[in-house]
Amino acid sequence: MEKQSHILLTGASRGIGKAIFETLDIAGTRIVGHASSARGNLIGADLSLPGAAEALWNAALERLDGRIDVLVNNAGIFEPNPIDRSDIEWLDGWEQTMRINLTASAELCRYAVRHWQETGRGGRIVNVASRAAYRGDSPAHWHYAASKAGMVAMTKSIARGYGTDGILAFSICPGFTMTGMAQDYLASRGGPELLKDIPLGRVAETSEIAEIVKFCAVDAPPSMTGAVIDANGASFVR
Repeated sequence: MEKQSHILLTGASRGIGKAIFETLDIAGTRIVGHASSARGNLIGADLSLPGAAEALWNAALERLDGRIDVLVNNAGIFEPNPIDRSDIEWLDGWEQTMRINLTASAELCRYAVRHWQETGRGGRIVNVASRAAYRGDSPAHWHYAASKAGMVAMTKSIARGYGTDGILAFSICPGFTMTGMAQDYLASRGGPELLKDIPLGRVAETSEIAEIVKFCAVDAPPSMTGAVIDANGASFVR
Protein backbone atom coordinates (compact mmCIF):
# COMPACT_ATOMS: atom_id res chain seq x y z
CA MET A 1 0.00 0.00 0.00
CA GLU A 2 1.13 3.56 -0.64
CA LYS A 3 2.23 5.63 2.32
CA GLN A 4 -1.07 7.53 2.08
CA SER A 5 -4.13 5.31 2.41
CA HIS A 6 -7.27 6.12 0.44
CA ILE A 7 -10.36 5.09 2.41
CA LEU A 8 -14.06 4.72 1.58
CA LEU A 9 -16.37 4.67 4.62
CA THR A 10 -20.09 4.01 4.39
CA GLY A 11 -22.58 5.31 6.94
CA ALA A 12 -20.37 8.24 7.98
CA SER A 13 -22.96 10.84 8.96
CA ARG A 14 -23.71 9.91 12.57
CA GLY A 15 -23.04 7.55 15.46
CA ILE A 16 -20.26 5.02 14.98
CA GLY A 17 -19.68 6.13 11.39
CA LYS A 18 -19.10 9.75 12.32
CA ALA A 19 -16.64 8.67 15.02
CA ILE A 20 -14.84 6.43 12.51
CA PHE A 21 -14.61 9.28 10.00
CA GLU A 22 -13.09 11.61 12.59
CA THR A 23 -10.67 8.94 13.80
CA LEU A 24 -9.47 8.01 10.31
CA ASP A 25 -9.23 11.59 9.07
CA ILE A 26 -5.58 11.79 10.06
CA ALA A 27 -2.25 12.56 8.46
CA GLY A 28 -1.42 9.83 5.97
CA THR A 29 -5.01 9.16 4.89
CA ARG A 30 -7.55 10.52 2.48
CA ILE A 31 -11.06 9.49 3.44
CA VAL A 32 -14.32 9.71 1.54
CA GLY A 33 -17.50 9.25 3.55
CA HIS A 34 -21.00 8.24 2.54
CA ALA A 35 -24.48 9.11 3.81
CA SER A 36 -27.94 8.10 2.64
CA SER A 37 -28.26 11.54 1.05
CA ALA A 38 -25.56 14.05 0.16
CA ARG A 39 -24.57 16.38 2.98
CA GLY A 40 -21.44 18.46 3.35
CA ASN A 41 -18.55 16.55 1.86
CA LEU A 42 -20.29 13.16 2.15
CA ILE A 43 -21.35 11.31 -0.99
CA GLY A 44 -25.09 10.60 -1.02
CA ALA A 45 -26.32 7.12 -1.94
CA ASP A 46 -29.49 5.31 -0.91
CA LEU A 47 -28.11 1.79 -0.53
CA SER A 48 -31.61 0.30 -0.60
CA LEU A 49 -31.76 1.06 -4.32
CA PRO A 50 -30.27 -1.10 -7.09
CA GLY A 51 -27.18 0.51 -8.58
CA ALA A 52 -26.50 2.75 -5.58
CA ALA A 53 -23.46 0.79 -4.39
CA GLU A 54 -21.89 0.92 -7.84
CA ALA A 55 -22.55 4.66 -8.12
CA LEU A 56 -21.01 5.21 -4.67
CA TRP A 57 -17.91 3.17 -5.53
CA ASN A 58 -17.37 5.06 -8.78
CA ALA A 59 -17.89 8.46 -7.13
CA ALA A 60 -15.41 7.58 -4.39
CA LEU A 61 -12.87 6.38 -6.94
CA GLU A 62 -13.18 9.68 -8.77
CA ARG A 63 -12.63 11.69 -5.59
CA LEU A 64 -9.66 9.52 -4.62
CA ASP A 65 -7.87 9.77 -7.97
CA GLY A 66 -8.75 6.25 -9.08
CA ARG A 67 -7.45 4.39 -6.03
CA ILE A 68 -9.11 2.98 -2.92
CA ASP A 69 -6.95 1.10 -0.42
CA VAL A 70 -9.41 0.52 2.42
CA LEU A 71 -13.16 -0.13 2.41
CA VAL A 72 -15.05 0.25 5.69
CA ASN A 73 -18.65 -1.01 5.52
CA ASN A 74 -20.49 0.62 8.40
CA ALA A 75 -23.85 1.64 6.89
CA GLY A 76 -26.81 -0.22 8.30
CA ILE A 77 -30.34 0.01 9.65
CA PHE A 78 -31.92 -1.45 12.78
CA GLU A 79 -35.68 -1.40 12.38
CA PRO A 80 -38.17 -3.69 14.15
CA ASN A 81 -39.97 -6.26 12.06
CA PRO A 82 -42.37 -8.19 14.35
CA ILE A 83 -43.76 -11.46 13.08
CA ASP A 84 -47.37 -10.34 13.49
CA ARG A 85 -47.09 -7.87 10.61
CA SER A 86 -48.81 -8.80 7.36
CA ASP A 87 -46.88 -11.20 5.15
CA ILE A 88 -45.92 -8.52 2.63
CA GLU A 89 -44.95 -6.00 5.33
CA TRP A 90 -42.77 -8.58 7.08
CA LEU A 91 -41.08 -9.62 3.84
CA ASP A 92 -40.53 -5.99 2.82
CA GLY A 93 -38.92 -5.30 6.21
CA TRP A 94 -36.69 -8.34 5.89
CA GLU A 95 -35.54 -7.49 2.37
CA GLN A 96 -34.96 -3.80 3.13
CA THR A 97 -32.62 -4.67 5.99
CA MET A 98 -30.82 -7.34 3.96
CA ARG A 99 -30.45 -4.97 1.02
CA ILE A 100 -28.82 -2.20 3.07
CA ASN A 101 -26.94 -4.18 5.72
CA LEU A 102 -25.65 -7.09 3.66
CA THR A 103 -26.20 -6.89 -0.10
CA ALA A 104 -24.85 -3.36 -0.56
CA SER A 105 -21.85 -4.25 1.61
CA ALA A 106 -21.27 -7.34 -0.53
CA GLU A 107 -21.43 -5.29 -3.71
CA LEU A 108 -18.85 -2.85 -2.38
CA CYS A 109 -16.61 -5.72 -1.22
CA ARG A 110 -16.81 -7.20 -4.71
CA TYR A 111 -15.85 -3.91 -6.34
CA ALA A 112 -12.96 -3.57 -3.89
CA VAL A 113 -11.63 -7.10 -4.46
CA ARG A 114 -11.79 -6.69 -8.24
CA HIS A 115 -10.12 -3.27 -8.01
CA TRP A 116 -7.24 -4.70 -6.00
CA GLN A 117 -6.89 -7.73 -8.23
CA GLU A 118 -6.68 -5.49 -11.28
CA THR A 119 -4.13 -3.13 -9.73
CA GLY A 120 -2.16 -5.83 -7.92
CA ARG A 121 -1.91 -3.56 -4.90
CA GLY A 122 -3.88 -5.42 -2.25
CA GLY A 123 -6.12 -3.67 0.24
CA ARG A 124 -8.16 -3.95 3.42
CA ILE A 125 -11.85 -4.46 4.14
CA VAL A 126 -13.29 -3.70 7.57
CA ASN A 127 -16.91 -4.77 8.03
CA VAL A 128 -18.78 -3.44 11.07
CA ALA A 129 -21.13 -6.26 12.02
CA SER A 130 -22.71 -6.84 15.44
CA ARG A 131 -22.79 -9.03 18.51
CA ALA A 132 -26.13 -10.16 17.09
CA ALA A 133 -24.26 -12.15 14.44
CA TYR A 134 -23.41 -14.68 17.15
CA ARG A 135 -25.85 -14.09 19.98
CA GLY A 136 -28.95 -13.28 17.93
CA ASP A 137 -31.29 -10.41 18.73
CA SER A 138 -34.85 -9.71 19.83
CA PRO A 139 -37.91 -11.45 18.36
CA ALA A 140 -38.50 -8.33 16.24
CA HIS A 141 -34.97 -8.34 14.82
CA TRP A 142 -34.38 -11.71 13.17
CA HIS A 143 -33.49 -9.89 9.98
CA TYR A 144 -30.90 -7.68 11.64
CA ALA A 145 -29.12 -10.62 13.29
CA ALA A 146 -29.19 -12.61 10.03
CA SER A 147 -27.77 -9.69 8.04
CA LYS A 148 -24.86 -9.29 10.47
CA ALA A 149 -24.16 -13.03 10.58
CA GLY A 150 -24.02 -12.93 6.79
CA MET A 151 -21.55 -10.05 6.94
CA VAL A 152 -19.24 -12.02 9.26
CA ALA A 153 -19.37 -15.11 7.04
CA MET A 154 -18.70 -12.97 3.96
CA THR A 155 -15.69 -11.36 5.62
CA LYS A 156 -14.20 -14.73 6.52
CA SER A 157 -14.75 -15.97 2.96
CA ILE A 158 -12.98 -12.93 1.52
CA ALA A 159 -10.05 -13.35 3.92
CA ARG A 160 -9.68 -17.02 3.00
CA GLY A 161 -10.22 -16.54 -0.70
CA TYR A 162 -8.00 -13.58 -1.50
CA GLY A 163 -5.20 -13.52 1.06
CA THR A 164 -2.70 -14.49 -1.61
CA ASP A 165 -3.67 -11.30 -3.47
CA GLY A 166 -2.73 -9.20 -0.44
CA ILE A 167 -6.40 -8.57 0.36
CA LEU A 168 -7.12 -8.52 4.10
CA ALA A 169 -10.57 -8.60 5.70
CA PHE A 170 -11.72 -8.02 9.27
CA SER A 171 -15.08 -8.04 11.09
CA ILE A 172 -15.90 -5.98 14.16
CA CYS A 173 -18.85 -7.03 16.29
CA PRO A 174 -19.97 -4.30 18.71
CA GLY A 175 -22.62 -4.85 21.32
CA PHE A 176 -24.71 -1.88 22.41
CA THR A 177 -22.94 1.34 21.51
CA MET A 178 -24.02 4.80 22.61
CA THR A 179 -25.65 6.06 19.43
CA GLY A 180 -29.09 7.56 18.93
CA MET A 181 -30.25 4.22 17.53
CA ALA A 182 -28.96 2.31 20.57
CA GLN A 183 -30.36 4.84 23.05
CA ASP A 184 -33.86 4.36 21.62
CA TYR A 185 -33.49 0.60 21.77
CA LEU A 186 -32.14 0.63 25.32
CA ALA A 187 -35.10 2.72 26.43
CA SER A 188 -37.54 0.33 24.76
CA ARG A 189 -35.96 -2.67 26.50
CA GLY A 190 -35.90 -1.28 30.04
CA GLY A 191 -32.84 0.94 30.03
CA PRO A 192 -30.79 0.35 33.19
CA GLU A 193 -32.19 -3.18 33.57
CA LEU A 194 -30.63 -4.14 30.26
CA LEU A 195 -27.22 -2.97 31.48
CA LYS A 196 -27.24 -5.78 34.04
CA ASP A 197 -26.44 -8.10 31.13
CA ILE A 198 -23.19 -6.22 30.44
CA PRO A 199 -20.45 -7.12 32.96
CA LEU A 200 -18.55 -3.94 32.13
CA GLY A 201 -21.56 -2.03 33.43
CA ARG A 202 -21.95 0.31 30.46
CA VAL A 203 -22.38 0.28 26.71
CA ALA A 204 -19.47 1.04 24.39
CA GLU A 205 -18.59 4.55 23.31
CA THR A 206 -18.51 5.26 19.57
CA SER A 207 -14.88 6.34 19.96
CA GLU A 208 -13.98 2.85 21.20
CA ILE A 209 -15.42 1.17 18.12
CA ALA A 210 -13.73 3.79 15.92
CA GLU A 211 -10.33 2.98 17.42
CA ILE A 212 -10.81 -0.72 16.65
CA VAL A 213 -11.77 0.14 13.06
CA LYS A 214 -8.67 2.33 12.75
CA PHE A 215 -6.48 -0.51 14.00
CA CYS A 216 -7.89 -2.94 11.43
CA ALA A 217 -7.83 -0.40 8.61
CA VAL A 218 -4.31 0.88 9.19
CA ASP A 219 -2.22 -1.05 11.69
CA ALA A 220 -3.37 -4.66 12.10
CA PRO A 221 -0.70 -7.16 11.00
CA PRO A 222 -1.61 -9.17 7.90
CA SER A 223 -1.75 -12.42 9.87
CA MET A 224 -4.88 -11.11 11.58
CA THR A 225 -6.87 -11.31 8.36
CA GLY A 226 -10.17 -13.11 8.89
CA ALA A 227 -10.36 -12.05 12.52
CA VAL A 228 -13.62 -11.16 14.22
CA ILE A 229 -13.13 -8.62 17.01
CA ASP A 230 -15.76 -8.44 19.74
CA ALA A 231 -16.50 -5.17 21.58
CA ASN A 232 -19.47 -5.84 23.84
CA GLY A 233 -18.34 -5.40 27.45
CA ALA A 234 -18.26 -9.20 27.90
CA SER A 235 -22.03 -9.43 27.38
CA PHE A 236 -21.26 -12.22 24.92
CA VAL A 237 -18.01 -14.17 24.90
CA ARG A 238 -16.97 -16.93 22.52
